[in-house]
Amino acid sequence: MRIGIYGGTFSPVHAGHVAAAKAFMEQMWLDILYVIPTGVTPHKEMKGDATAVDRLEMCRLAFKDMEGVIVSDLEMRREGKSYTVDTLRELYHPENRLFFLMGTDMLLTLGQWREPEEIFKLCYPVYIRREADTSLDELIVEKIAEYHRRFGKVVRRITAPPIDLSSSTVRAVIARGASVQGLVPPAVEAYIKEKGLYQA
Repeated sequence: MRIGIYGGTFSPVHAGHVAAAKAFMEQMWLDILYVIPTGVTPHKEMKGDATAVDRLEMCRLAFKDMEGVIVSDLEMRREGKSYTVDTLRELYHPENRLFFLMGTDMLLTLGQWREPEEIFKLCYPVYIRREADTSLDELIVEKIAEYHRRFGKVVRRITAPPIDLSSSTVRAVIARGASVQGLVPPAVEAYIKEKGLYQA
């Protein structure tokens, strides 16, 4: 089976995440896509007042109609910080192929993560550009070449129109009392309102 892994804080999950997941499934011919909200992230401080339960439920609402998607609490159940290599080990099976989706920022730092050699052994890294910043093009090419030299695998690219949207932008819109219609799935918008999340 071809299995995709898409992790993130998802605080909140937004339209860019959903579009990336769809493109990932289509272009990598995935049988299953695991969407895995992070437990305790080692890379960035958690922002906003959404609990782990909130973030998991928002992901379930966002992806409930997408066939083949499984929203998993795997990292939330794990004690301590969530490292990608541990998640890959947990999901790895020699008869399956794992594909791991990253954004540009993750791609550029992947070589500094915990056990990068093991990450490249366990999965096929895939990246998607969410931004249209051409100044990063050369650096991305250099990094992909570096990873190929170090780890012997090519990082694949998902081609999709860039959606320059972040969870921090959505939180800022909510905090100033503006509408997030179109920025997040309708069910997620309703959940945020019901729970009073991300208020100033």
